[in-house]
Amino acid sequence: MSRTILALNSGSSSLKASLFRADGTRSTWHYEHIGNGFPHDHAEAFDALLKDLGRETPDAIGHRFVHGGDVGEAARLLDDAEIERLRGIVPLAPLHLPGNLFGVELCRSRFDVPQVACFDTAFHHDLPAPARRLPIPDELGMRRYGFHGLNYAYVASRLPSLLGEAAHGRVAVAHLGAGASLCLLHDLKSVDTTMGYSPAGGIPMGTRSGDLDPGVMLELSRRYDHAALSDLVYHRMGLLALSGGESSEMRTLLASRSEAADFAVEYFCAGVRAAIGAFTAKAGGIDALVFSGGIGEHAPEIRSRICGPLGFLGFVLDPDANLANRTRIDASGAQPVLRIAADEETVIRDLVEVLPARPSPGRRSSHGAIRGR
Repeated sequence: MSRTILALNSGSSSLKASLFRADGTRSTWHYEHIGNGFPHDHAEAFDALLKDLGRETPDAIGHRFVHGGDVGEAARLLDDAEIERLRGIVPLAPLHLPGNLFGVELCRSRFDVPQVACFDTAFHHDLPAPARRLPIPDELGMRRYGFHGLNYAYVASRLPSLLGEAAHGRVAVAHLGAGASLCLLHDLKSVDTTMGYSPAGGIPMGTRSGDLDPGVMLELSRRYDHAALSDLVYHRMGLLALSGGESSEMRTLLASRSEAADFAVEYFCAGVRAAIGAFTAKAGGIDALVFSGGIGEHAPEIRSRICGPLGFLGFVLDPDANLANRTRIDASGAQPVLRIAADEETVIRDLVEVLPARPSPGRRSSHGAIRGR
């Protein structure tokens, strides 16, 4: 690698960062559970990161952007025009984009180096029409975007070495964390995904409901104004609501002895199983299953609960391998089940590395974009 690159991954409840040095070494920092103690918010998390960096200065900075709008590029240089465009699409991901943009401004104040936006939505940009289209009038100009694309791209890059030729088959990937979604890969490309128009859709999450009956949203819009409804949708639903307000954190719910906590956990697992079942029906079968994300990587009980009823599809876990958090956790003779740690930062580094060293002042370079994978 010819440059030192800082990769920033700002999620809904955490901030991860990796400094990839030109000499090949890497340092990683993780500030999690933002809003539940320290850090109090994303601003405090970014401030802690800048202090932890000390005197080290990157040559370029890459940011994970949850939403890129309708653009198909996997990455774009963050000049003034691009930042203004991204501000204009904040309503598409109000839980994430403000924090993404805040990180850009904070880094601008600290470092005089090129910054790059790397888009989660780009991996899903070329979804087949049935997976991309919403059943609403086309003139409304809305589509299913899909999210968590940087990690799905990372998982796809790992599969050939882990599965051989089977990697190019039908692979269901479950990215399970505070935000959660599933993606169906075929030939290492996204062909379906559970999240749709916004990061609030799909399966239940920490504080987001996932898909809801449109009639529920119509009734809620009658009861709440826009600001209150937005707060409800992004901060007060999902596991938090299902557990009766006990917690949105899976580790807390798993440690709890309450019936409400267990109900929330089982509801979540059933939602993941339902998504796997839907992919199986759509694709005519699933050749492999992958778990990733904070919950998918670190919660053997959740993987076991999800896979327990899926034996009829050939997905059976090896209990010891699952408990040990190994990469291959399927039982002998069963369909492949893998655990792959999320690593959006490596994808961000790779995208930044191939962009020009610096854009023209005040303009986007004609070479300042990379097409989605």
